[in-house]
Amino acid sequence: MSSYWYSQILVNLCKRFVYMNRREHALEAIRDAVDLLRQLTAERPDTFNPDLAGSLNELSNCLSDLGYRERALEVIREAVNLRRKLAADRPDVFNPDLARSLHNLSLRLSDLGHRECALEVIQEAVNLQRKLAADRPDIFNPDLAGSLHSLSYSLSDLGHHERALEVIREAVNLLRRKLAADDPDVFNPDLARSLHNLSFCLSNLGHRERALEVIQEAVNLRRKHAADHPDVFNTDLASSLNDLSVSLSDLGHREHALEVIQEAVNLQRELAADRPGVFNPNLAGSLHNLSLRLSDLGHLERALEVIQEAVDLRQKLATERPGIFNSVFASSLDELSRQLANLGYSEQAVDVLHQAAIIHGQCAAI
Repeated sequence: MSSYWYSQILVNLCKRFVYMNRREHALEAIRDAVDLLRQLTAERPDTFNPDLAGSLNELSNCLSDLGYRERALEVIREAVNLRRKLAADRPDVFNPDLARSLHNLSLRLSDLGHRECALEVIQEAVNLQRKLAADRPDIFNPDLAGSLHSLSYSLSDLGHHERALEVIREAVNLLRRKLAADDPDVFNPDLARSLHNLSFCLSNLGHRERALEVIQEAVNLRRKHAADHPDVFNTDLASSLNDLSVSLSDLGHREHALEVIQEAVNLQRELAADRPGVFNPNLAGSLHNLSLRLSDLGHLERALEVIQEAVDLRQKLATERPGIFNSVFASSLDELSRQLANLGYSEQAVDVLHQAAIIHGQCAAI
């Protein structure tokens, strides 16, 4: 068997492992494929650079899935550089691949807090995909919808809330009216993802009732998906439950909000038990929100226990990646101080608040 064909077997094996949620095995397979393709490319770059770029794209995804964010960014940058060269010579052939790698590059930049650069890159991806979808909508509308979703997220991240809402509405309309209507089994997961983001954008602009309706629709879809494929969709369900709890709380439905966030935390604990490097940040965020909901209903001692757990998790995360996690760590310290004060631990509350102020100052100095 030739080295090339063996590399393609490894690529397909990686994709199969991803589908089976065997992430470590997927990473091992795609690393071996990339090593083989690097050797082949060194001898015949014109022949094998496209395959190397595709495998680098897949390697970046696998690294990101396992929490290796910095390395994932390095690898996707290499893939983009290769695909830019390929697309410069043959844009009709390689622009679709370039657009997909630009989308992934934007995600990796966003993961590491490089928000302005992430926005520039996803806008470039959207511009490419609009042109592709204009000529061949049946083929490229799915990629366009996905990139619109990410563009909306990047816009929200930088405070461009009105524009973010416009963009995510376009993505939802594209998915609901064209893609999910024709093939719901394939595109309903993407529709649920964009509905989640639409709810977030509506909430940012004060449209709370509509935000609640939309996030409930996303949860309903994701429950169905998670019932059939929990290993694949429990992550998404937990995320939407977290936001549903926030929307319920915003409208005064406190008991229901507590039930929902407890369900989210239970799911996040299961996920973080298997892959803490990936899911501890989400678990910490849901614990923070669970503490708020407990406090809202007067369960002060339990609320204090939960926010302390969130602080402990976020302290570890901030120690490893302060540029990404210091802000949320400081937020949980603020909440811990408030809850300590509520229970009469005034001196401890002041100490924690002082620690939070120092970290807030570090964030502001960046």
